[in-house]
Amino acid sequence: MVRLGRPKAQLVVAPSERKRLEEWSRRPRTAQALATRARIVLRCAAGEDNTQVAEDLGVTRQMVGKWRRRFLERRLDGLLDEPRPGAPRRIQDHDIERVLRKTLESTPRDATHWSVRTLAEETGMSRTTIHRIWRTFSLQPHRSETFKLSRDPLFVEKVRDIVGLYLAPPDKALVLCVDEKSQIQALDRTQPLLPMAIGQPERRTHDYVRHGTTSLFAALDVASGEVIGECHRRHRATEFRRFLETIDTQVPADLAVHVILDNYGTHKTQAIQRWLLRHSRFHLHFTPTGASWINQVERWFADLTRKQLRRGTHRSTLALEKAIREYLKTYNQNPRPFVWTKTADQILASLVRFCDRTSGTGH
Repeated sequence: MVRLGRPKAQLVVAPSERKRLEEWSRRPRTAQALATRARIVLRCAAGEDNTQVAEDLGVTRQMVGKWRRRFLERRLDGLLDEPRPGAPRRIQDHDIERVLRKTLESTPRDATHWSVRTLAEETGMSRTTIHRIWRTFSLQPHRSETFKLSRDPLFVEKVRDIVGLYLAPPDKALVLCVDEKSQIQALDRTQPLLPMAIGQPERRTHDYVRHGTTSLFAALDVASGEVIGECHRRHRATEFRRFLETIDTQVPADLAVHVILDNYGTHKTQAIQRWLLRHSRFHLHFTPTGASWINQVERWFADLTRKQLRRGTHRSTLALEKAIREYLKTYNQNPRPFVWTKTADQILASLVRFCDRTSGTGH
């Protein structure tokens, strides 16, 4: 097959340049724009095609071509941001790099992160300058997010199993996402709520009275979005077995039941195993340890918390359970399933990219 278009110039990286590029790409706190450019050049130097590099790194082919061309023209300097027209700069590149290094690679002696005020005092620059540099490089030291990577040795197999049930459920079978939302508190405020008014949000006291707890056992039908749920005061294998019996009575007898659930101890007791032997149409699929995000019922629990529990006021556990049952009844009148779009390969590739960005290992 004849290849159309101009041939690409060969990209060769000197050892000193490769060392610098690898530092930019692997240093965990480098600005991610520069890290991405370094990865593009390294992949192109390895002989990979622009299209493949773009697909692997999650960028456009035009972006790969741009930074490949810039590196060929100006080497490492070509990967840095170009100066823009206007008044002469008072803050030079070395000043910006000093701020970025301070922000990304150090902390103040008396705090866990820098603020505009403390970094301005440390560097001798104005607060406005620090704020502009942070805004330019999308740095927000005051913010922090959480993540968790599963260490389950069977992670890949479990992901493929569960995602396969979502995207291609078996014939004559029902796929249910099952879990428990435990220790739901019946909370009542110490003083009456002040309702929302024009120009004034709803107000409530910061303290509360606790009137007991309950646990909600829920099973989300992946196909229809309908939820089977019931409340129990305790959270043991006994209650879980009762909930399985509830599912057994509500699901037509001619359907197999595939249950997706986590690795909580009450799901694996001998009593549950004996019950499963007597009900052979039930098949359990356990999620990877530390990967509750793959269970769709967790998303439904988030809606329940946001719409009913977080701002709800309940003067008894009975009132709380009644409110949950009313929410279930209303929801099931017009259930809407969650649409799962990611394949197992896409999920695993995403995790590989994340590991590569954070540790450089790809594992």
